[in-house]
Amino acid sequence: MAEVRLEGVTKTFGTITAMSDISLTIGDGELVVLLGPTGAGKTTTLRLIAGLEKPDAGRVTIGGRDVTLVNPAERDVAFVFQQYSLYPHLSVFDNLAFPLRSPARRVAEDQIKRKVGEVARLLHIEDKLANRATQLSGGQMQRVAIGRALVRKPSIYLMDEPLSSLDAKLRSELRLELKRIQQELGATILYVTHDQIEAMTMASRIGVIDNGRLVQVGTPREIYESPVDLHVAQRLGQPGINLVPRALLPDVPAPDAAATIGARTEHVRIARAGEADGVGTVRWIERLGDQNHLHVTLKGRELVTLGDPDLELSVGDRVGVEFVRPLYFDAEGRRIGA
Repeated sequence: MAEVRLEGVTKTFGTITAMSDISLTIGDGELVVLLGPTGAGKTTTLRLIAGLEKPDAGRVTIGGRDVTLVNPAERDVAFVFQQYSLYPHLSVFDNLAFPLRSPARRVAEDQIKRKVGEVARLLHIEDKLANRATQLSGGQMQRVAIGRALVRKPSIYLMDEPLSSLDAKLRSELRLELKRIQQELGATILYVTHDQIEAMTMASRIGVIDNGRLVQVGTPREIYESPVDLHVAQRLGQPGINLVPRALLPDVPAPDAAATIGARTEHVRIARAGEADGVGTVRWIERLGDQNHLHVTLKGRELVTLGDPDLELSVGDRVGVEFVRPLYFDAEGRRIGA
């Protein structure tokens, strides 16, 4: 494994700027997740590190070595794609062994057998080694695709939304598996996704990317609790952060420059009417078993808060609403106090 750095990297495609002056360090043994919507520049970042694209400005280093103009085969990276990209006519064993049999990195067959066995056990597919790829479920195929990268020990693993085509249950299982494997191997991974849950549960650090700009980098807790602007605040949190124009809540203490007040779901609380920041009406109740999501209309704006399932409330009830640890944003969307 090795430290990987992007230093002032810019990449354009015609008139479109895919990456704008991005600087990012992925530490040795770290799992960094790039989080952003489609078209934000996530995959382009991976392709630049892999050498499949060349930057228009800036440089890429791997283990202290400048690889900006080095061919992909000489960069020692492993790429896991969104689609499985398996060889359908080969067995699981031969799919896993394929990188170890390439002319550039050929190893002895006894070592291939040992390494493939180790990786198959890590991924819990040791009983599928004789199967053809076409005989596997979607989750098993994705495990093979990940395993084909793991049989090597590259400087960095690049993962391009590898779980996005799986159903929710499989995604949840493989998130845990990937994090466990990363920790066991001490692997360096740059993982890109649009799924905030993947980012929050897997990352050592998250980089929020938007329109080719790296907006903020930090631990999942830092990104969630101290977003630098409205865009970052809205990328994390399920349900999303509640946003209310400052003018609707004139009695709530706020900085002079505040134009928007934000509060996470857990920071909007039901209060006594006399002690509340505002009085709203329960519009809908989502009963989730261990908790409820209360949808409350406050001065024409809908807020979502967590409610005790034992709290006796009904649609149409009037309730006091209290904001706890709110976030403040100026007219440009920048966080005040960030």
